[in-house]
Amino acid sequence: MTAEEQIARLEELAYFQEKLLTQLNEALIGQQKQLDALEKRLADMEENITTLLDASQDGPVNTLPPHYMPERY
Repeated sequence: MTAEEQIARLEELAYFQEKLLTQLNEALIGQQKQLDALEKRLADMEENITTLLDASQDGPVNTLPPHYMPERY
């Protein structure tokens, strides 16, 4: 193998490695966008749950109705 063939082979390898790195980078960017969207959804759900829990604690207390008289039974 001549020096020119070796250089051509190395250039070919560098090209395909650069192409692969670009594809991997695009995949990583896509995954990060998905992760960011999921984290936002989770934060929104946590906020909704907190709001619901707070609202349920402010509601009426479960007590017996005024017409219930256990001594009658």
